[in-house]
This record gives sequence, C-alpha cells and structure tokens, in this order.
Amino acid sequence: MELMTSENILLIGSTLLIAAILIGKTSYRFGLPLLLIFLIVGMLFGTDGLGIHFSDMHTAQFIGMVALCIILFSGGLGTRIAAVRPVILPGLVLSTAGVLLTAFLTGAFIWWLSGMKWTNIHFPFMVSLLLAATMSSTDSASVFGILGSRKVGLRHNLRPMLELESGSNDPMAYMLTIIIIEALTAGRSLSAGAIAMELLLQFGVGIATGLAMGKITLWLISFYRRLGSGKGVKEDTAQATSMISILMIGTVFFTFAVATALSGNGYLAVYLCGIVLGNSRLPNRRGISKFLDGMTWFAQIVVFLMLGLLVNPHEMVSVAPVSLLIGIFIICAGRPLSVFISLAPLRHISFRSRLFVSWVGLRGAVPIIFATYPVVADIEGAGQIFNIVFFVTLLSLLVQGTTVIPVARWLGLVKSRECDSDDFGVELADELPTSLHTLRLSAHDLAGGATLRDMQLPPGSLVMMIRRGDRYIVPNGTHRLHPGDILLIIKEDRDAG
Repeated sequence: MELMTSENILLIGSTLLIAAILIGKTSYRFGLPLLLIFLIVGMLFGTDGLGIHFSDMHTAQFIGMVALCIILFSGGLGTRIAAVRPVILPGLVLSTAGVLLTAFLTGAFIWWLSGMKWTNIHFPFMVSLLLAATMSSTDSASVFGILGSRKVGLRHNLRPMLELESGSNDPMAYMLTIIIIEALTAGRSLSAGAIAMELLLQFGVGIATGLAMGKITLWLISFYRRLGSGKGVKEDTAQATSMISILMIGTVFFTFAVATALSGNGYLAVYLCGIVLGNSRLPNRRGISKFLDGMTWFAQIVVFLMLGLLVNPHEMVSVAPVSLLIGIFIICAGRPLSVFISLAPLRHISFRSRLFVSWVGLRGAVPIIFATYPVVADIEGAGQIFNIVFFVTLLSLLVQGTTVIPVARWLGLVKSRECDSDDFGVELADELPTSLHTLRLSAHDLAGGATLRDMQLPPGSLVMMIRRGDRYIVPNGTHRLHPGDILLIIKEDRDAG
C-alpha cells in the first residue's frame, strides 16, 4: 500500500496547519512567540515525534526561498519612508556592518571553541565562519511578528529602526553564506577585495532591480485598471483587489528571479520593491494589505512547520553543549559587541537604546533556511552546522523572544499603547486629499471641557468615531468624552494637489 499519495499529503498538511493554529493560540497565554510554537509543532509531528519523515533539503530550501520572498516583500510594503527616514543610517549600518561584525566575532569564537579537546566540533576557520554567517542576521519574520502582535510603542524610533534592520540584513547574511560556500567548494581562500567586489555587485544589482521592478509593478497595476475600462463594464472591487494582489505576488517572484539571474541579491530586490509599492498610491490599499498579511502568515507557518519537520531532535543532543555556548555568546557578546561597535559613531543613540537593540537579535526561520545551503553544497560538517543553527534559533526565540517587551519596559523605552486607523476598520482612497489619524485622550486633553465642542481641534479636522474599550461610538458635539477614549480623526492634507 502506497503511503505518500496526494490524499495523504493533503491530510497530513491540513492536520499540521490546523494543529499549529489551535496550539499557537495558547502562545498568548504563556507569552511565547507564535513562530516558536509553529516550530515546536513541526518537531512534535516529525521523525522523533509522531513519525512524519521529511529530510529533503532541496525542497526545504526552495520552500524557504519562496516564503522568505513573501515575508520580505510584505515587510517592505509595510515600511513607511517617513517613519524610517530618521533611522535610515543606523538601520543600514546595523544591517551591513553589524552583520559582518556578528559573523566574524561569532566565527572566531566558534573556531576557538573547535580547538578545545573536550568539544565534539572541529571546524577549520572557514567552516566556523560559514556557521556564523548563517546566523549573522536577525530574523524579519520573528521581529515583525513580535513587534507587530504586541501593540506597544517604543521610544526613540526604535521600532522602525529594528524593522528596517531585520528586513534589510538578510541579504547581507545570504551573500556572506554564498560567498563562503563558493570559496570552500572551489578550494580557494577569501580575500577582502574579492568579498568587497562580490558585495558591491550583489548590492548594486539588487538595489537597481528592486527599485526598477517597483516602478514597473506600479505601471502594471495602472495598466490592469485601465484594461476594459472604456467598455462600460466596471469590475467588481473585491475581484479587482484580489487580482491586483495576485499580480503583485507574481512580480515578487519575477523580481527575485531577475535579480538572481543578473548576479544580484534577490532578497534585497524583493524588499526594495515592497518599499516602493508601500510608499506609492495603491487602489484599495487596505484590501491588498489584508490579502498579503494572510499570505505572509501562511508563508511563515508553512516554513516554520517544515523546518520543525526537517530536524531530528535526537541529533541535536550531541551538539547541545557547544550549541548552548555558541547561543549564549551570540546573545550576550556577539550581537551586543557588533551593535555597540557599529553604532559607535552615532552618538545621538542612547546607551539604553543600544542595549535594547542588542537584545532584539532574534534568530528564526532565516538562519535555518541558510543552514540548508551547506548541506545541499555537501560541505564537510554540514549536518552539525544545521543542528547547531536550529538549537541556537530555539534558544533565541525562547530567551529573547519571550522577553522583548519586558526588557523594553525595564529599560524605560515603552510609551503608551499604539493604535492606528486599522483599529477602526476604516480606509480612505489614496486619491482623496485627506488622511486618518488617531488620538488617545488624556486628562490633560480634557482639561478645557469633556465634549468635542470644547476641544480645540486643528482647522480641517473632524472626529469620525470614538473607541471606548470594545465599543465604537458615532460622536456629536455634546457627547461626553473620557480619558482613554481613542478618537478617529480625518484631516485635510493641505499639501495635496
């Protein structure tokens, strides 16, 4: 009897998805990162759990590549240039120099550890550096997931800085991993000049392709909307939104393929393409964002479940002691040193902010995906590399992922709970010369009176709705306001037109 039938694959896959979603709901009660739950569910269903056997590294690498493209594009789409403009310099410094420093500091520690007689890893320097390179970037899915799910504001523009860093540092880690693998397989040594030229090529082509494809995608969306518009038949809005969303997904993979074919970095190109689109006028932006949010969550769940299935927990036992030491080094030394050194010239960033950025060095799906590349390339010790990276990722999600917000509070970096117009489910067309804003009322705001009529709103502003707890109230001028109420305000953009 054949076990791997299409029906059985669908049965197993759907069971995994349903179990992951239901079990993942408990993460809010225990304060665990949702993505960690998905990873653990995959392990529970894997070879050492319920016995699902999955060991195809090539397939895992392809699925990881597809998922990472969607995750990075979605992250770019949600990146507002106005929000990241004040933190572009530190964000880019962390995503380039920070990644390089993390890789070399951690690589040197792993090489030193390999020389110890009591350890069971004996990597030469290049392989030690390769292992460190796979773990040198923070994971965008983990950072976006944790900061996005906890509606907590961070002072000093820390959230946009961390999201910019995590969204843009994967390309650097990917390039380092590929360059080192190519050097190992070709039997040649690395030179600073060769690394610099390769990075310039990857960055240059990736940036150019991403920006160009962003503009081309905007033109394609405009062209799609014009098609058939003169025939007197108007396309259903929901259908148009779905088709445009799918069109954008198509351009994501096209962007990645073109950039890679031109020897550029496809992940960087995809992220920049998302930024271009996210900062342009899009029809029914809310509908498109909801569609892509669903796609992103699906991609994250699938990749974390798959990676959980891919690992054999019993194989991690043999490397657990050295993995623990490597993980502790990255968390307590490698990441903090790279952050403090790379941000040293930027004196306006406070010590507490640097300390918090050091702590939010979350590892996740990306390092595990990158750890499949040495296995596929048949690098000596690749099996140990994969298991070590997996162990360190679990440690990072468990230790750092559960303490991000408590550490921010301890450092005094939390401000009042964030809210946005999305809380009200209201969207304005991009063509309108207006914008939506929210205001959480304090006792100070109501000092002059407790009604809208008493409030001194700026000219051209109108309160559309009030949120009080779980209630939504349509206001009038005499409605009494309470501290803690959230006002949804529509403002006329005087610069428009």
